[in-house]
Amino acid sequence: MFEKFLERVAELKVIPVIALEDAGKAGDLAGALVEGGLPVAEVTFRTATAAQTIRTMADRGDVLVGAGTVRNLDQAKAAVDAGAGYLVSPGFNASVVEWAIDRNLPILPGVDSTLGIEMAMDRGLNTVKFFPAGASGGLAKIKALYGPYGDVRFVPTGGINAGNLAEWLAHPAIIACGGSWLVAKNLLSAGNWDEVVRLTKEAVAAAGI
Repeated sequence: MFEKFLERVAELKVIPVIALEDAGKAGDLAGALVEGGLPVAEVTFRTATAAQTIRTMADRGDVLVGAGTVRNLDQAKAAVDAGAGYLVSPGFNASVVEWAIDRNLPILPGVDSTLGIEMAMDRGLNTVKFFPAGASGGLAKIKALYGPYGDVRFVPTGGINAGNLAEWLAHPAIIACGGSWLVAKNLLSAGNWDEVVRLTKEAVAAAGI
């Protein structure tokens, strides 16, 4: 299950990172992402509506939906109950990581250092989230880590946008990038789905999908 998930993420190359305040808009948002060519979503637990948003998107059956900003087991369980197919955490929470591994549930724990990488590898994970990417040294940090950790793959998130996406994806250690620029809060609150579609298509083109 984990390998299939990673293969799919590597194919899509861009993961929209979503903080949606109104779960009633989840269906329209999912439709906009699919129309734009990115049938994938990381719905963050930064809003009270995260679980319902995940459920609505997952019920469609045409979007790879996961939960982001998963910081504890209660959130992890709520996400899975709602239909999340994978978990993403901002840091390395051992209890959440081990809970997911025990259930063969894909998880991308957040790391920003060699310590986090070692913790992930010790648990059999060779793909991690690099967060916050821009503030943690950017692409230069990835290049430095690639020397001793050439077998580790990264999904950087934070500080990535349409202008630098292609540069990040060009590095062999990076299988995909997460980003919120194509699903910015102001677009979601306004229900500007045409702009979400446009930005999604732009990201797809920049990623060379």
